[in-house]
Amino acid sequence: MSDKPIAVVTGGAGFIGSHMVDLLLERGYGVRVIDDLSGGHAANLAHHAGNPDLSSHRIDIRSLEPGNTLFEGARHVFHFAGIGDIVPSIERPLDYMDINVQGTVRVLECARAAKVGKLVYAASSSCYGLAATPTREDHPIDPQYPYALSKYQGEQAVFHWHRVYGLPVNSVCIFNAYGTRVRTTGAYGAVFGVFFRQKLAGKPYTVVGDGTQSRDFIYVTDVATAFLAAAETEVVGERFNIGAGNPKSINHLVSLLGGDVVHVPKRPGEPDCTYADITKITTMLGWHPEVAFEQGVPRMMQQIHLWKDAPLWDPESIAGATKTWFEYLGPRATGEA
Repeated sequence: MSDKPIAVVTGGAGFIGSHMVDLLLERGYGVRVIDDLSGGHAANLAHHAGNPDLSSHRIDIRSLEPGNTLFEGARHVFHFAGIGDIVPSIERPLDYMDINVQGTVRVLECARAAKVGKLVYAASSSCYGLAATPTREDHPIDPQYPYALSKYQGEQAVFHWHRVYGLPVNSVCIFNAYGTRVRTTGAYGAVFGVFFRQKLAGKPYTVVGDGTQSRDFIYVTDVATAFLAAAETEVVGERFNIGAGNPKSINHLVSLLGGDVVHVPKRPGEPDCTYADITKITTMLGWHPEVAFEQGVPRMMQQIHLWKDAPLWDPESIAGATKTWFEYLGPRATGEA
């Protein structure tokens, strides 16, 4: 690695992080992955086995200390490590604040001590809450649940380290990322995992509400190129929204997959539409999404067998899994009638 620029990728065995590793190796970087494998999967990096430009280290980011040698000589740090999902964050807020906020602070301190060239933070569009669309970077912040709050506070720490310590940083605010290697197990959540398992089982898709709600789906390789652009630019201290800028409805996803549907109740705290205004990143960094939704979904379908052991959700099990969601985010909790 000595003659190559070095990049550190936290959460590098995860969904987006592993694609970031792919891109960095392709672009001539030496890569050091930090991942405790609680949410990632070592198999995501298996195709790089034996590559001398990649080293992988099983570490919980909460145990990192300034002076950690993995950050020495690093040109960039890409910080993806953290925990997601709405319902678990409602049930375990301490874990989310500990990992997503305090863990981020530890990464920042390691980056600061090593005098890295740029740290790029993976922010979440959930910080905007029930946002006006298209959503710009200066939209008011309104987290609806602890996960969203924790990701926003992590981002605030990133910008604070830039302001106080001069650490060069940028933040990339991801809307609805999808693509190969997306998680196949765990809590009820990501629509692709739910639908793919139902398709394999010949069961109807559990569509929330009437299915007209839309999401700004952005393919994972486009996410990776956005992060690299945010690292390699001379611009610092900025948040960049990334999406495809072309929301697609859940009904459209169903039409691409093919099959019957059954409807489950619409959930509080979820927007009818997510829609990233990507003017800032396209004009300042020259980044543009390249993979259309109609291309990305078939790419995932080629690997649908990976979901054969994923949880099979139906209306009853979804009702049980989202009980906490309705309890804390429903009308009684928000004061709405």
